[in-house]
Amino acid sequence: MKILFAAAEVSPFSKAGGLSDVVGSLPKALEKDAEIAIFTPLHGCIDYKKWGLKELENSEMWITFGSSPQKFKLHMTKLPNTNINVFFVQNDWYFSCFQEVYPRWLDPRYEHERYIAFSLATLEYAKQLNFRADIIHSNDWHTAMIPLYIKANYKFDDFWAKTKNVFEIHNLAYQGVWFEDILDFANMRKDIVFNEWGCEHYGKVNWMKGAINYSDKIVAVSPNYAKEILTGEYGEGMDYTLRGKTDRLVGIVNGIDYDVFNPKKDKTLTKNYDVNSLKNKEENKRKILEYFGLKYNPERPLIALISRLVEQKGLDLIRQVENDLKNLEADFIFLGSGDKAYENLFIWLSNNTSNIRTYVGYRGDLANQIYAGSDFFLMPSRFEPCGLSQLIAMRFGSLPIVRATGGLEDTVTGYPLNNSNGFKFWRYDGWDMKEAILTAMNVYKDKYTFNAMRKSAMEADFSWKESAKKYLEMYKSLMLK
Repeated sequence: MKILFAAAEVSPFSKAGGLSDVVGSLPKALEKDAEIAIFTPLHGCIDYKKWGLKELENSEMWITFGSSPQKFKLHMTKLPNTNINVFFVQNDWYFSCFQEVYPRWLDPRYEHERYIAFSLATLEYAKQLNFRADIIHSNDWHTAMIPLYIKANYKFDDFWAKTKNVFEIHNLAYQGVWFEDILDFANMRKDIVFNEWGCEHYGKVNWMKGAINYSDKIVAVSPNYAKEILTGEYGEGMDYTLRGKTDRLVGIVNGIDYDVFNPKKDKTLTKNYDVNSLKNKEENKRKILEYFGLKYNPERPLIALISRLVEQKGLDLIRQVENDLKNLEADFIFLGSGDKAYENLFIWLSNNTSNIRTYVGYRGDLANQIYAGSDFFLMPSRFEPCGLSQLIAMRFGSLPIVRATGGLEDTVTGYPLNNSNGFKFWRYDGWDMKEAILTAMNVYKDKYTFNAMRKSAMEADFSWKESAKKYLEMYKSLMLK
C-alpha cells in the first residue's frame, strides 16, 4: 500500500500547531505496513543543513497558474529515525521567502495562491517520481484542493485512476474561502467543481467543502469532534454538508510520539523522571519557577498554559476571572503567541501580578520544561478538535484542567471518577473554569489522591499505536472498494 501525505507543516522540520505533530508522527506508526511519502512546502524557516535536505537532480518544474508561470524545485530528506521520504516543494515566490509557516498579514488571495500552487505541484511531482499512491491523505484547507484536482483535472488520468482520497479535518473553523475567480488561477475545471455538490458555498469557493464532497473518507481528529461538527454550534456553517456525508465521516483520536515527549529521556529537563521517580519532577518545578522569577513553594501548585493565543483556546475566560486568579494560592505560567489582544492581556498580567508570568512566543525546549515543572495544565477551549497539549501534559505528569469539548472530552477522565487523570468543566464560563481550578487546588493538598491521579495520567496510553491501527483499517477498507 502506498500513502501520500500532504500538509502545510511537518514536525520536526516546520511547526506552528498540532497538525505538524500529527503528520510528523502518524507515518512513523504506519511505516511497517505501508510505503509512505510526505509532501510539504519548503518554508524559509526550515534548517536545510540540520535536516540534511538535498535537491533532487533535474527537479526543476514550471507550472502556469492563470497567466503566471511559477518555477518549482524538489528537495528530500528522511523523517528522523525512519526510512520515510519527506519531499519539500520549493517555490521562492510563495514559500521560501518567509521565515514563518503561516506569515501574518498576508493578502488573502495570495494565501490561496500559495496552497493551490503547492497542491498542484505535489501531484505533478508524485507523477514525476512515479509514486502512484493508493491513498492521498490531505490535511486541512491548505491541501483541500488535492481531492478536487483528482476528480476534475486528473479525471481521465490513468496514473490517479485508482487513488482514493482521505481528507482530515484538524480544525473546521479555517475552511479556505475566496471568490470564484480563484478557480481560473488554479486552472481547475469550473464546470465540474463550482456547484453545490462541489466547492461552491454561498456563491464563493470553499476548498474544505470541496474536499468533503470529493473525498472517499473524511476524518475528524476525535470521535466527539466528529459528532460535534454535525451540529449548528460547532459545524461552522459546514454541518449540513457533513450531515450528508456521515457514511464517510469517522473520528479517530490523534496520538503523540512517545519518543519525542518522554520525561525520562528529554535532555532539555533539569532532571529526568518517570512514573516511578516523580520526586525528580519537583526539581523541574523549582527550576522553571526560578526562570520566571517566582518563588518555589511546595505547598503552592504551578498551573501552566501553552497555546496559540486565539479565541478558540478560551482565553476570554481568563479575562473574565483575571482578578480572581491574581489572588489564588497558586502560580501561573503562560506561553504562546497569537492575537495581540491576548498577548497584551498576558503581558499586563505578568507585569502587574505577583503570581502570573508570561513568555510571548514559542520555544519547544521551554515548553517541555514548563510541562515538566507544572502540576496542572489549563485548557479552557471554546472548541478543541482533538488537542495534543493535554496529552503531552499527562505524559509529563501535569494534570489537565479542561473544558469538556471535542477531543478534551474523549481523552480526559474527570475527577472524581475512577482512574481520573484530570479535571473538567462544561459551561463556557470563567467562573466554572475557576471552580475547576479550585477543585484541582484542593486535590493538590491531598497528596495521596494527587499522586494517584498523576500516575493514572502518566500511564494512560495516548501513543500512536492504537490510533494507527484505526487509520490502517480505514485505508484498507478504501482499497477494497
